Amino acid sequence: MAAAPRRDTRGIVDASGLFARADFRRLLPAPELRRYVELYWLIDWDLSEPYASHVVPHPSVNVVFQRFGAAPPWGEVAGIGLELFTQKLEGRGRVCGVKFRPGGFRPFAPAWPVSEWSGRRVPIAEVLPANEADVGAILDPADENARVAALDAYLLGLGARPDPQADEAMRVVGLVGEDRTIRRAAQLATAAGLSVRSLQRLFATYVGVGPKWVILRHRIHEALERAEARDGVDWAALAAELGYSDQAHLVRDFTATVGVPPTAYAHAHSVQ
Repeated sequence: MAAAPRRDTRGIVDASGLFARADFRRLLPAPELRRYVELYWLIDWDLSEPYASHVVPHPSVNVVFQRFGAAPPWGEVAGIGLELFTQKLEGRGRVCGVKFRPGGFRPFAPAWPVSEWSGRRVPIAEVLPANEADVGAILDPADENARVAALDAYLLGLGARPDPQADEAMRVVGLVGEDRTIRRAAQLATAAGLSVRSLQRLFATYVGVGPKWVILRHRIHEALERAEARDGVDWAALAAELGYSDQAHLVRDFTATVGVPPTAYAHAHSVQ
């Protein structure tokens, strides 16, 4: 498992804008949790003007504890977002999030297939044991290490049991990032040593979305990160590198997901 949380900006639209306005950081969970939990993400902000944060979701379930201004704090299970996620940040606030590895959430909530939560944000108590004391213990400490310790204690207290099928789902999702020649579900099934039907069942139960969705989202995340780099992008070459038949297909998928064409997005960030 990773010795440090990832530092890339994949999925964050206008990452530089978010980082300039909010204190965003990623931290690792306790070693015992890293089998299924990728990282914790913490955000604190104190803004004089509202800011809309946008994220192209990853194929991961998140458990999110949050406080916005004077509103009561709450927790929720955020299933895989199927569309661009937008969150308005204003005033003062704090979020402590748990990002599970793709395929890693079900050991904590084995009563349902992960697809049950896809496209949904559900009060945490409907999915996991949680009460106001749990939420407060996580959000209240000023010290981020205390918040991380509270997240560790909460998740360890859930008593998730190892699940070989969850491990298999994480392995198969990992193949998408490792092999850019995988462009279709049938190719992923072959690489994973599964039938297409078995692959689809595994993804519905443990990942929450289909293999085609995961392949496409990986491509868009990489294209978005390249556009943020501000060093000029050869979009035709990138389309070929990501397995598209031509640049037009990359432009279509990027625009449908992010809301603007990749060249317009890259230009907007080059002049900031």
